Amino acid sequence: MNKQKVANWLGLAFRAGSAVTGDQACLAEIRKGRACLALLAQDAGSNTKKKYQDKCAYYRVPLIEVLNKEELGRALGKHDRAAVVITNHGFAKNILLELGEQIGGEAIE
Repeated sequence: MNKQKVANWLGLAFRAGSAVTGDQACLAEIRKGRACLALLAQDAGSNTKKKYQDKCAYYRVPLIEVLNKEELGRALGKHDRAAVVITNHGFAKNILLELGEQIGGEAIE
């Protein structure tokens, strides 16, 4: 995983209006079915992690723990952030490629 490339994609997605931060806004995007990918800070609290794990599992949104709160916030030009939701399939795919993750059980090429 290249942290800098992931941070670059996050910043680009945020500036393009395809990334949402803030607990209520992120959860609302997941509930409305507009979330393509949820990213959670590795140092997020246990209650926050459980909340996002449950919500993402129910609504079938991929959830990945990546970076820490400070790094997530810095990538978006904000203060510390525990969660970010990506609402664009293209940005989600590129972030997953950088993370080396899989979509739908098959590796992305």
